Amino acid sequence: METLDESHEDTTLIARIQELVRENYVFPEVAERIAGALDDVAFDESDEPSTAAVLTERLQSVNGDGHLRVRHFPDGVPPREDPHAFLLDLMRDHGPGVSEVRRLEGNVGLMTIGPVILPGEYLAPVVSAAFTLLQGVTRLIIDLRGCLGGVPESVAMIVSHLTGDEPVHLQDLVARDGTVSQSWTTTYLAPKLAADVPVFVLTSSRTFSGGEELAYDLQAIGRATLVGETTGGGAHPREDFDLTGHLQLHVPTAQSINAVTGTNWEGVGVIPDLPCAADDALIRALGAGPLGS
Repeated sequence: METLDESHEDTTLIARIQELVRENYVFPEVAERIAGALDDVAFDESDEPSTAAVLTERLQSVNGDGHLRVRHFPDGVPPREDPHAFLLDLMRDHGPGVSEVRRLEGNVGLMTIGPVILPGEYLAPVVSAAFTLLQGVTRLIIDLRGCLGGVPESVAMIVSHLTGDEPVHLQDLVARDGTVSQSWTTTYLAPKLAADVPVFVLTSSRTFSGGEELAYDLQAIGRATLVGETTGGGAHPREDFDLTGHLQLHVPTAQSINAVTGTNWEGVGVIPDLPCAADDALIRALGAGPLGS
């Protein structure tokens, strides 16, 4: 992660963004086209919220990568020296990733996940508690309709509570330089949902990034039936680069390759097994047969 500092004091904002995209975007040949799309962009640097919107629109104009953007932070970009403070603020405002656990009529469990799935040190005790509360349910519904992101390690942690005693290879993260980081389930996490308990996952067009990965992984390994809308289509993990005190550039630096499908959901979204409007997804899941019929 980098910051726009004195070494770049005579570099324009556009030139700096172009440099970062060329050096870091996951696909080098696409990076060059994205950088070129910024050549004639016009904006008012004194209006930083508008600047962020204009630059984001132009950055995404080449291939629609939803993770590639300039974000405006009204209160200032999160401090590098104390990243935990930012995470703790997120946890206080939104919870660590599990925002609701309920038992519905008929002994159906409902777990709502999002809006952000935080790192495992925050998520682990909450997920374990959630699955403890849901022990004995005859069906589990996981609501990802408002889940906008999360980290792969935490996604794997959630999947681990839904799989058996053998490790499951979920995905590979392939960096721009070819470096591969694998994601597997963890066998010792407990409690685990019994293998014969059907799982339904609710999605919406807003479900994005880490929320999409969770839905995609569960669908790919045959552990869940997806109900709702096609998701947003953002599969590339990113890094952050501070541009000013209030502007931050997000650049995708790797691609997700699912271990079962050999591809991902970038640009196309995760396709539900039972498509319907997001608002109707819970009712549809409650009425579906055990195999999603």
